[in-house]
Amino acid sequence: MKSPGFVVGPDTVRMFELGHPWVIADKFTKRWPKGRAGDLVSLTDEAGHMLATALLDPDDRIVARVLAFGAMKLDRSWIETRVRKALNLRLHHASLEGTTAYRLVNGEGDGLPGLTVDRYGDYLMIQLYCSGWRPYLGMLEEALLKICSPKGIYEKPRPQDTRSLAANREDKRMSRLLSGEPVKDRQTVLENGLSFLVDLREGLNTGLFLDQRQNRVDLMARVKGKRVLNLFAYTGAFSVAAAAAGASKVTSVDVSETYLTWAKDNFGVNRINPKRHEFIAGDCFAVLEEFRRQNRVFDVILMDPPSFSTTSKSRFTTRKGTSDLVAVAGAVLAEGGLMITSSNLQKMDIADYLKELRRGALQGGCELRVIKVAGQPEDFPFPVTFPEGRYLKYVISVKA
Repeated sequence: MKSPGFVVGPDTVRMFELGHPWVIADKFTKRWPKGRAGDLVSLTDEAGHMLATALLDPDDRIVARVLAFGAMKLDRSWIETRVRKALNLRLHHASLEGTTAYRLVNGEGDGLPGLTVDRYGDYLMIQLYCSGWRPYLGMLEEALLKICSPKGIYEKPRPQDTRSLAANREDKRMSRLLSGEPVKDRQTVLENGLSFLVDLREGLNTGLFLDQRQNRVDLMARVKGKRVLNLFAYTGAFSVAAAAAGASKVTSVDVSETYLTWAKDNFGVNRINPKRHEFIAGDCFAVLEEFRRQNRVFDVILMDPPSFSTTSKSRFTTRKGTSDLVAVAGAVLAEGGLMITSSNLQKMDIADYLKELRRGALQGGCELRVIKVAGQPEDFPFPVTFPEGRYLKYVISVKA
């Protein structure tokens, strides 16, 4: 039910005036009436003027997410309209030729703040980043079934403590089937005409990061005949793209043997012989140091590390870790070679990220010249009033 009397402070009012859809917990929200996640609330300023209708999530740092700057009714029709608009955006503006895996709903970018929907072939995957959506999950499911006619719909939770879960539940079932037929094994999806195996049932992620789709296309145009090093390779999507585009040898490094086996499987489903390439299980810093001792060099070095990771010997964070990584990698990059660095850390904007790259270049005595800065593809839209939506940073630099 809609509840009146949720007063926001002047800082939030200013953010609303700029079109920002979040209410961050502060001294004003602490005075709000007690509510439950999913309550639809009318937000007012201190003078009592109605500002917005928002979805309440009282236990989160983002205590409310704006659905409309005015009055509205959250029902099946409203959700269905949002989903149809999201689908039309993809159909008319996204580059999806040879692609069956993409983002269908991108939270704030599609007017559904706090939730995403990804398509993996005949299946859809919902992820809730806001507990306030849980009471409306049935409505969303009905809208998706009506509009998209998937074979099945899964939900994968987005827990707060992903770091410990990633370490302790990497290979355990974390998704639940909401409707339709269950998948019995990994599914094969297409991206830019290449095949990739995804797992909709287990782990925190499915095995394919959809937001790098266009960046993999860019990589393919740059690697023919080149020696490519893919650090933090995960399941090898960038490695497959490089090998398919004619790289002379692709070396994939990841701390996880499980992910590297998955990467080899991805090579196999594309009829690329993994034995012609190299897969190394180990800490990326340690492997880079070993390459330096061996005087090995590469023409292209790509690094797309997680924002946070821990191994038995090291701890990586985007801040500081990026500069250290660039410093070490620069020593094994051939002159005129490409260093491709990427981060999805939302809290770091592109200016700060470039500062990390600068620190790394200076630290390693490596002169880098940026030739391209990119982000996420068209199916990951964000409002111009929501800078947090431009989270992906993909920078291509040449070693001078």
